[in-house]
Amino acid sequence: MNRQNKLKWVHFVATAWFILCIACIVVLAMRQAGVNWWIIFSLGGHSAILVFLLISLYLFAVFRGIDRGQKIEEEHPLTATSFYAVFYDISPLLGGFAGWLGMIGVGRLADLLPAIALGTMVTTFLVWIVVDPLLGFIERMLPACRRNRFERLAKARALRLEQQQQREGLLADVLTRTQAQQQKWQDDLEDHAERLAILLATGSGDFEQARCQAVDIGVKAWQTGGLSCMQVLRDMAIEIFRQKKPRGDFADYISTWWDGIGTWRTASLV
Repeated sequence: MNRQNKLKWVHFVATAWFILCIACIVVLAMRQAGVNWWIIFSLGGHSAILVFLLISLYLFAVFRGIDRGQKIEEEHPLTATSFYAVFYDISPLLGGFAGWLGMIGVGRLADLLPAIALGTMVTTFLVWIVVDPLLGFIERMLPACRRNRFERLAKARALRLEQQQQREGLLADVLTRTQAQQQKWQDDLEDHAERLAILLATGSGDFEQARCQAVDIGVKAWQTGGLSCMQVLRDMAIEIFRQKKPRGDFADYISTWWDGIGTWRTASLV
């Protein structure tokens, strides 16, 4: 077990001890107010469920790494050290020990338990709520720590900018190659596009023959560049047809003729 896991378990034990002391203080206060034990036990059952859920969420955060181990030593020269981490984690236990020391010589358990619980609560509150945030604030105000923080943030921004530029460069390269490939297809398939434009104007008597010729052209386009090449060729043929017959009747027979060639499907294009 490495040091980080040991600290997590120590922190878990200290947190459980702190919660136990808080429960002890609450129970003793209720007893001093004259509340019967059966009422305390009734309330304790519902409270135990809520406490269990809160502890589960807290421990999930701790054991997933959302803890003090994420602090950067250059920016937190004190609170990021191992000694401070140990002190932070065992502070509830230290508070309980201090409460016990303060009651040395007291023989009654009824007097000793409140002192231990109160020492635990006060010490934990001071360390976790007051001292730790105050030390963190002081560390952030130190010139060296501020400089390290600014340098880290600047490096992070530069890294994000570099990654963004790399992504944009890759997208631009892909776009350039795609456009170049489409232009090459347009040059190589111009004759086929002209032929398809003529086939679009074929009458019903020669429709079957036109379909067979269009299928042959579609197969060649598929073998040349797949679905993208077929789409470029279809668009070229339609554009040529419309230029020759701007007012003529138009039906996209090509999509139907090519249905089933490779991954070409009529329904995805109509």
